[in-house]
Amino acid sequence: MTVEVVNTRNAATLSDRCKLATSIPARTMGLLNRSSLETGEGLLIRPCSSVHCFFMRFPIDVLFLDKENRVLKVYAPLKQWRASSIVRGAKQTLELPAGTIDRTGTQVGDMLHISA
Repeated sequence: MTVEVVNTRNAATLSDRCKLATSIPARTMGLLNRSSLETGEGLLIRPCSSVHCFFMRFPIDVLFLDKENRVLKVYAPLKQWRASSIVRGAKQTLELPAGTIDRTGTQVGDMLHISA
């Protein structure tokens, strides 16, 4: 399934082709089999409160969201061979191409609209 993710504060589209990872195999694999993420692509991982970029080929931007889709923490970017902290209250994680968070002006406290 693919969804669109929009920042409700400034109407910026973070991803118009965001895949959902909700099964254990999909969450475990994440972006490990990818060589890059193109502008507009993303991966929404549910449930998720921390991520790593071990064995990744490229850096990513990461947003940690609560159950209402409010941004709790931002990593812009999270580089290869690095891990995030465990984010208290996070229920899902949005992984995006590096530079997306700066380009869209997304920040902690923003609400995201996720639609199919």
